[in-house]
Amino acid sequence: MVDVGAKTVTRRMAVAEGRIRMSMDTLQRIQGGDHRKGDVLGIARTAGIMACKQTSALIPLCHPLSLDLVELELRPLEADCSVYCRAHVQAHDRTGVEMEALMAVHIALLTVYDMCKAVDRGMSMEGIRLLEKSGGRSGHYRRPD
Repeated sequence: MVDVGAKTVTRRMAVAEGRIRMSMDTLQRIQGGDHRKGDVLGIARTAGIMACKQTSALIPLCHPLSLDLVELELRPLEADCSVYCRAHVQAHDRTGVEMEALMAVHIALLTVYDMCKAVDRGMSMEGIRLLEKSGGRSGHYRRPD
């Protein structure tokens, strides 16, 4: 692991997003709440938050962080038959929270896939990316539109 002991503790923030595309039938099952495995978006939100908190256990050389905030939004988008996911993570620490935000999005979307794969194996996750980060020596980054 990289030595971050000499770095200053600062407020760190990261926002990541992604989506999972699916058939309209699958999206309607999710929205209707009649999926036989339960509340797909609620369970995916919980899975994403749990994964975010375990990032250092899952990705080699990531530092364990004490997170201050994990917000995870999952929103059905009928226009393109998808579920959009956005994670916002904050901490006061010596290293950034980009990996935690990306982990939250990945695992939330993977959970949607797992819960719906019996009815739609053609789902695809896409556009998983960092949108913004701040804090630390490298300063503020915002993905250009």
